[in-house]
Amino acid sequence: MNEYDSNRLADLLKKTGYERTKDLEDVDCYILNTCHIREKATEKVYHDIGRLKKKYKNKKKPTVFITGCVAQAENNEMLDREPYIDAVIGPQSYQNIPKIIQKIKKRKNKLNLTSFDVIEKFDRLNDIKNSSSKTSSFITIQEGCDKFCNFCVVPYTRGPEYSRSMKEIIKEANELVSNGVSEITLLGQNVNAYSFTDNSKVFKLSDLIFELENIKDLLRIRYTTSHPNDMTSDLIQCHKKSKKLVPFIHLPVQSGSNKVLKIMNRKHTREEYLAKINNLISVRPEIRFSSDFIVGYPGETEKDFNDTISLVKQIKFLNSFSFIYNKRPGTPTSKQNSINEYIQKKRLIVLQNLLSDIQIKENSDQVGKLKKVLVENKMKNQTSYFGRLENFTPVIIEKVTNSDIGKIINVRINNFNKNNLFGVKEHVESVVAA
Repeated sequence: MNEYDSNRLADLLKKTGYERTKDLEDVDCYILNTCHIREKATEKVYHDIGRLKKKYKNKKKPTVFITGCVAQAENNEMLDREPYIDAVIGPQSYQNIPKIIQKIKKRKNKLNLTSFDVIEKFDRLNDIKNSSSKTSSFITIQEGCDKFCNFCVVPYTRGPEYSRSMKEIIKEANELVSNGVSEITLLGQNVNAYSFTDNSKVFKLSDLIFELENIKDLLRIRYTTSHPNDMTSDLIQCHKKSKKLVPFIHLPVQSGSNKVLKIMNRKHTREEYLAKINNLISVRPEIRFSSDFIVGYPGETEKDFNDTISLVKQIKFLNSFSFIYNKRPGTPTSKQNSINEYIQKKRLIVLQNLLSDIQIKENSDQVGKLKKVLVENKMKNQTSYFGRLENFTPVIIEKVTNSDIGKIINVRINNFNKNNLFGVKEHVESVVAA
């Protein structure tokens, strides 16, 4: 979502005469778009500003904005701690950036814009064309969260759940496809909680996916991130009926222990999670899953951790994320005592080794097979091209040309490592039955 937001910020700033640049030696405006999920992200802001101050020590100071969830959570504190910052701008105030720049030029005092106004935000962004032309691009369809997991800052930094209209999303999707986009990932903090009412009719994520299928040159549809409680029967059936929805879901579980899930306030049990997984497999047997895991959560025992390990072995998650629990200010769990750091790290290593072994086994099993790969781009300073399988696994491809970018091609997999598959484009003749 931060990548999507950053691209939309760039689109907004084009209207005021600014152009995106990779040259940090000569910038007029410097924007750090931030995430507040991990503690290190906050400190990285100050480190980056420190480096910027050195670069511009003997030059005209650029306008400096901190945007995103760190800005939302620590707004006045940031302005007090670092005078080099001109404004902190929360995720629901991006639409005001053109006006903010003009105000900064006219006044000397700092600006704090961290109110929640998601409706105004998207009303403004709807008037600005999404200029992304990557083969695989994002659309935010839903923001905010009403779940209030005890470890999570999202409800406090992104606000309550809000869903954009189907009309707005379809318009943006068509813009992206006209730019050459072949795959769209629908984004939301709880993307499968998407629900928009129009003329008394409620449209859900499954309705949106079926509408997107009508866009001719859109080849693949993904969505992330989902909550197990919002994996409804209509969405499960969508995975059976949709031809463009990939058979791969990121479905965070966080823990395999019912006790820990309850402490986290996840509002689902291990058994309920497994039931959703099994229902999805029953309608689409080839479907695969990735997940998020928090290790060493307050109160987690060795038995609780082993429950997580057994769940991973049972489902065989791919391309997953795992972290040691770290406190986020303002969340209920931040007041609880963490378990021993050594134990946390030891458990994380065990989990990550298991996830790695599963991924390596999965990649090994693909060698010799013919796979459908969406070609995304030519790799920098190489003759190889980059693409992905439906299950999101990266593939490095040979014997590909620029004309293949944006297309789904047949690739014979001939090698692998922990993170990637390697293969060669293979032309498959269609066989006509006698």
